Amino acid sequence: MIKIKNKEEVEIMQKSGHILAETLFEVLKHIRPGISEKEIDKLANDLIVKQGGEPGFKKVPGYHNATCISTNEVVVHGIPSDYKLKEGDVIGIDCGVFYKGFHSDMSETIRVRGENSKLKRDEVDKFLETGKMALGEGIKMAKYGNHVGDISKTIQDIVEKQGGYSVVRSLVGHGVGRNLHEEPEIPGYLEGKIENTPLLKEGMVIAIEVIYNMGASDVVYANNDGWTIKTEDGSISGVFERTVAITKDGPLVLTK
Repeated sequence: MIKIKNKEEVEIMQKSGHILAETLFEVLKHIRPGISEKEIDKLANDLIVKQGGEPGFKKVPGYHNATCISTNEVVVHGIPSDYKLKEGDVIGIDCGVFYKGFHSDMSETIRVRGENSKLKRDEVDKFLETGKMALGEGIKMAKYGNHVGDISKTIQDIVEKQGGYSVVRSLVGHGVGRNLHEEPEIPGYLEGKIENTPLLKEGMVIAIEVIYNMGASDVVYANNDGWTIKTEDGSISGVFERTVAITKDGPLVLTK
């Protein structure tokens, strides 16, 4: 069942999203060679608490961190480790905030560069730019009266028309609210007809995610931890995500 939020609930979620966005963008400023995944996680946790929120991911049964950190071939749900980032690594940080009974969800992927980095723009940077563009254009389609499939098709077209990149089929965006994961699913690819996918109605709040690989779309569990998912072919992966409310005036990005 798709849960519709009223104006007051959307406003609470907007505050939750603001805490999350402030946290994640501050964390990204600290990404540099030599910092460990665990240090990144602690920084995110402390920033969320300082702003009056709770780390939303810690409310997921069996998960004990404020973030999921996905480095290089890890796609999603990577548990922060002692691994220290290296120049050129690709790191995706997925984070959530719980505030006054409501969740928000957001992720961003960047390339690790030192202060005097000599890394030149290459295929990896193009890959990340493509994902960010797909997210932005997907959000534009999150309009009252459109369907979920309008978002899905837009993301898939941008990612897969690049040639060689692929949207992961087994991992999708989702509704968000009192629960971190709610209906409907928001795939980054289209199966069937757009009109057969859920209609976007005022008061729906969704987490739009671009989860994609530089290689094939197949993924596998890794590290025997029950969480970490990586690309089957070892290719680089990326994830970009925002929490968005559907309004009659257009999409409202809450993680902003």
